[in-house]
Formats: sequence, C-alpha cells, structure tokens
Amino acid sequence: MNAPHDAPLPLLARAAGPTLAEQLAARFAERIAQRLLAPGTRLPSVRDCAARHGVSPATVVAAYDRLQALGLVQARPQRGFFVRDAALLPARGPATGAPRAAPVDATALIRGMFHAGVRGSAPGMGTLPEDWLDPALLQRALRQATGSDAAAGWVRYGDPAGDPALRAAVSRRLADLGVPAEPGQIVTTVGATHALDIVARTLLQPGDAVLVDEPGWAVEYERLSRMGMRLLPVPRGADGPDLATMQALLLAHRPRLYVTVSVLHNPTGNTLTPAAAHQVLRLAEQHDLTIVEDDTYAFLAPPQATRLATLDGLKRTVLVSGFSKILTPQWRVGFVAAPPALAERFIDSKLISTLTTPAPLEQAIAWCLDQGLLRRHAERIQQRLDAARAHAVRHALAAGARFVTPPQGLFGWVDVGTDTERLALAMLDEGWLLAPGTLFQVGRRPSTCMRINFAATQDGRFWAALPALR
Repeated sequence: MNAPHDAPLPLLARAAGPTLAEQLAARFAERIAQRLLAPGTRLPSVRDCAARHGVSPATVVAAYDRLQALGLVQARPQRGFFVRDAALLPARGPATGAPRAAPVDATALIRGMFHAGVRGSAPGMGTLPEDWLDPALLQRALRQATGSDAAAGWVRYGDPAGDPALRAAVSRRLADLGVPAEPGQIVTTVGATHALDIVARTLLQPGDAVLVDEPGWAVEYERLSRMGMRLLPVPRGADGPDLATMQALLLAHRPRLYVTVSVLHNPTGNTLTPAAAHQVLRLAEQHDLTIVEDDTYAFLAPPQATRLATLDGLKRTVLVSGFSKILTPQWRVGFVAAPPALAERFIDSKLISTLTTPAPLEQAIAWCLDQGLLRRHAERIQQRLDAARAHAVRHALAAGARFVTPPQGLFGWVDVGTDTERLALAMLDEGWLLAPGTLFQVGRRPSTCMRINFAATQDGRFWAALPALR
C-alpha cells in the first residue's frame, strides 16, 4: 500500500487578516526557508502564479515585491523573479566556506524528503518506501548483535578499519561479485556518502580536477565543489560515459579522479557495458587516473552486472557501497574497498573525521550477510521493484512522458516535455516532491527531464496530476 497522499495546499483565505499578497508571499517565504525552493529557482511567471492560486496578477506582483523587499528573491529584467543565492540571503550567522563552483543546491531535495508536507508523496525520493522494508529483520539482527559476546567490546573504541566480522562478510560478498578484496582492503564508514568523502579528502587537494558523470547525483557535485574541486562533466549515455569527451578532458585537464556509477546509474538507471568498461579502464591506465566506483544500489542489481572493480581487480579502482538503501536509511553503514596501500590512508582519514564507526550496527549487518537474510531480503525487493517498475512505466507513457533511457533499477529518467524545475513548483503545491533535471547537472540549466522513483510512483493520482499541471 502507498502512503496516503498529502492534501494540496489550502486556498488563500479571502477574509479579515493578512492580505492575499501577504499570504502568498508567506507561502513562498516558508518554502525558501525550508530550502524546498533552491537558490537560483525561478518563481512562476506572474500570469501562471495568478492562475494557479486564483488571484489577480496585481496580487502576485505585490507578493513578489514583498519577497524582494525581504531579500529572499531578486528580479531579473525580462526574465522574472529568482530565489537569491544562499550567500546573498539574509544571514543567519557568520558566513563560512568558499563559494562553490556548482550552483545546484542538492540540499533542497534532501530537505524535502524530511519535510512533513511531502512525506509519503515524494516521487523524486532516492530511497525505498518505508513499507517495503523489513523492521522484523532489523530487530532480529539487533537482538543477535546485542546477545553476542561482541557486546562486551562496546564500552571501548572499535577497530579503526571497522568491525572485523563485517569486513570479512563484505569480502565474501564482493568475491561473489567478482571483486577481489581481502578484509584488510575494506574500511567501513558512516554510509556510502561518508566513504566518498573519505576518498576525496585523501586523494585530492583544492583546485584538483575531477571527472563526474552528467547527469549525475547533485550531492556529489555539491560536496566536491565545496571542497574546492573543479568538476569536469562527462556526458552519460545508455552504454556508459562519452569516451571521446572523456579522453579530451583527460588530455586538457589531467584530472586526478573519475567518480562514476557503473551499475544502476543515478539518475538514468543504466549499467555500464563490458565494452565501455574496458575502454574506460584503458583511458585510466594511459592517463594515471583513479576511478571511484559508487555501487550504492548494488543490492538492487543483477550480480553479473559489469563493474569496473571486477575487471580491474581493485588496481586503479576504489569501490564504494553501503547498506542503507536496502535495509533502512537509519542504518548509516557503508564501506570502501581499495588497494592495500590506499586502504591504510583511508583509515587515517576516517580517524580524523569520525574516529571509528558504530560496532553494534556493523555486527548486526554482518549477521544478516552471513545468514543469507540480506540476500533473500534483496531478492524480495527486486521482485517487488520489477512489478512496480512495469506499473509506473505504463502510467508514465500514458501521461505523455518519454523514457530517455531504458527503465532499469529504482530510477527512471523521463522527459516530460516541459521545464521540470517549473513543473516541480506546481507539483509541490499538490504535495508531490519531484527531482527536476537541473539537480543532476553540474551547471544549472533548464531541463525537460526528471528522475522518478519507480517504487514511489505507484499512486495514480500523481500520474493524473502530472499531465494536468504540465
């Protein structure tokens, strides 16, 4: 069953109290404060906003003027009103950090996932729905970890590399995928994002160039940009990266890293072909490039899917993954598998950032892996996802959407024929949180594409609202 759809925002009140313009301005101001409207977002045109909210154009102009007076938006001649950049918004405290190169604000979507107004109604979310997960399995695993002899060690710091039982279990799991990694080559982390951060902080210096997929995940763009890296986008197609562009960027900029998702790419859902993988590794060898392979959605993919780490044997590749996508977002447990010399350096970076990672959760996950329970849980999720994907694809095509790439995995990359950033604003009024295409680009550009989560787009009301608002 899907979570009940949250009701759309109420109509503006035509009664004593705040004027219609003040109410409309307050509505936009609240969304800006909640970061549901990212810096740089264009507000609806005066005409569209007036029609949407059932008010006169003069009311909208007054509301936008009020937002401008508050310093929340700025008017651009002949273009409209835009949410001001975070650095220009009214200060909440001392400003910190250097200006970022990528103007996409990835936190808008993430904050939206935590916002009560869109909980359960987030077709753009990046996780499985709550009712797809298995709380009973989590409880059994925690009880097993609590009752084991290992619990006696919880009163002291854990192994800097991570719980030995989990690293051994991960080593066996990777061997099943054809990735040779001894337990000593594995370092546990606080989720896959933390693993990516450790790798970047260990191997990069501010100003270094980094190859990234485009479209790709805005969190990685934002994180690398805040660290002062120069992002070099490589177009991502159905088979993998654009190899000609990749080679040209390697020759011109000598990047240090290539951060990519080989299997069930986010947001397109594509998986790297063996031929493309061999070419990528050949380029990495020629240009002394380290490849960081983000395998976050590994448990949703077929085991025979092409991984660079499998073909390379963890020589020029570093593999990152985690368990929160398949078990629960609350269990922030991830890992990085790397050549032995790099693994030791990653431990040093981990010690600086978190000291160690929580042994109880790591022991619980190790038990799930060793007992085969995680594998069986993943198989059930894959079967359910296959059915949900087929259902969502039928609805999407009926609603006039076009899949840019073949539907696979958790995400679909769809073209709806209109600016999805503007569409996202209209859909948010109805309680639906979208992931517009501009989030998945290194630079903010209008896009008619958006990412949908097949598991979170089962409600027919979403597909009915989409063409109506488009």
